[in-house]
Amino acid sequence: MAGRQADILVIGGGINGAGIARDAVGRGASVILCEQGDLAGATSSASTKLIHGGLRYLEYYEFRLVREALFERELLLNAAPHIIWPLSFILPHDRSLRPAWLVRLGLFLYDHLAPRGRLPATRDVRLDRDPEGRALKPGFTKGFAYSDCWVEDSRLVVLNAMDAAERGAIVLTRTKCTSARREGGVWRADLVDDTGAKTEVTAKVLVNSAGPWVSKVLTGTLGINSAKNVRMIKGSHIILPRLYDGEFAFILQNTDRRIVFAIPYEGKFTLVGTTDVPFEGDPAQVSIDGDEIDYLVGAVNRYFAKSVTRQEIVWTYSGVRPLYDDAAENAAAVTRDYVLDLDAAPGMAPVLSIFGGKITTFRKLAEHALEKMEPHLPGLGKAWTGKTTLPGGETIIDFAAFLADFRHRRGFLAPEVALRLARAYGARADKMLGTAASMGELGHDFGYGLTEREVEYLKASEWAVTADDILWRRSKLGLHLSAQSKADLANYLANPNHQIRAAP
Repeated sequence: MAGRQADILVIGGGINGAGIARDAVGRGASVILCEQGDLAGATSSASTKLIHGGLRYLEYYEFRLVREALFERELLLNAAPHIIWPLSFILPHDRSLRPAWLVRLGLFLYDHLAPRGRLPATRDVRLDRDPEGRALKPGFTKGFAYSDCWVEDSRLVVLNAMDAAERGAIVLTRTKCTSARREGGVWRADLVDDTGAKTEVTAKVLVNSAGPWVSKVLTGTLGINSAKNVRMIKGSHIILPRLYDGEFAFILQNTDRRIVFAIPYEGKFTLVGTTDVPFEGDPAQVSIDGDEIDYLVGAVNRYFAKSVTRQEIVWTYSGVRPLYDDAAENAAAVTRDYVLDLDAAPGMAPVLSIFGGKITTFRKLAEHALEKMEPHLPGLGKAWTGKTTLPGGETIIDFAAFLADFRHRRGFLAPEVALRLARAYGARADKMLGTAASMGELGHDFGYGLTEREVEYLKASEWAVTADDILWRRSKLGLHLSAQSKADLANYLANPNHQIRAAP
């Protein structure tokens, strides 16, 4: 890497950084991406895990953002059908919060702002007699059903990085850009990895997609003063034991006019979130607080017949949304749209800083970012990502048919393991399994079908280094594995020659 020259240096390995790197290298640019931790290590693995237009944004007149997100919803569903799939949402009506005509108007716009290909239109639901209402309190009799999509958020980031790397990008995880300066029309940047090794690289354009650290990178690492600022908003989620039967989600209206989702999660659980709380401090040290727990538990108990307590919470996670500071007083009203700030002058190397955005619109954000950079990188190719699948989605037209064939060919896998692998790796699950015809050929099973073979694949192909990388970002097996299995995995990663404890 020493002295490496590139067209673009991307700082930040979240969804925006990975998406920009992928788009740029596919247009013929040479790209280096550096991420101070793991891919999707912060905000991009702490979302509500939805590919959606954002129904509530209509109340803030964010029509352009919603329309763009709805277009992207269909494109991404086709690009990665193994990690993205349709999900039905039930909206119980509470006349004390919003009149039915207003909800219907919002849903009509949601259905018609962009074309729908595979998702059904909104329909009315009778919660007092339809199965969708069985888990709710008797007072909720009327509701609406509409469709959006679920996404494995951190895997979406990894797949973008994989595609970028396979097309020629250099992806450096656990590598921090400690300083960068303009010299002779280029950026000269110092990169330091987690061993302390330092490397200097040069780039014609620098992309600051550091998420919650975007302002810190701009003013500290790059030494540039900017009038644009990031506004950090904390979003927290709780995981509860399964609250209801059925593979549909609920969108719950709260008295503060925010909404909270309740979503089937990892088979045995329900994900509830999110909050909107102003945040100050280190984004790497973010966690849920007591008020947020009470808020989310209260939302559940307002709607569901079976009350829950904070003692039933299985897991929590929190992230900081790096929103563009538009001076809105209410955290929930801060725009979710993105702002691209290009700092450039004749004879000076440009830097493009990314403020805001949401996971659904990452691909379009990357296209707009390349449009901003194009004058400084003559010869760039045309936009291409809208009709190209992500790794694992290459041959999948119908996921159910793909899964049935995969289970037939790999009959030694337990059904739940086959489903997990098909969802995680799609058409590349066979590459990971190789010629194995039994579980024994895959090495030690750490639990839930996580074998040595899969761990080594994640290390070699997906930049996994620690147990957390595998258990909470490449998968959510942290919810399923025992404490001993987690310890065995951590020991194995620290020392592959470690003698794994035999199962009792």
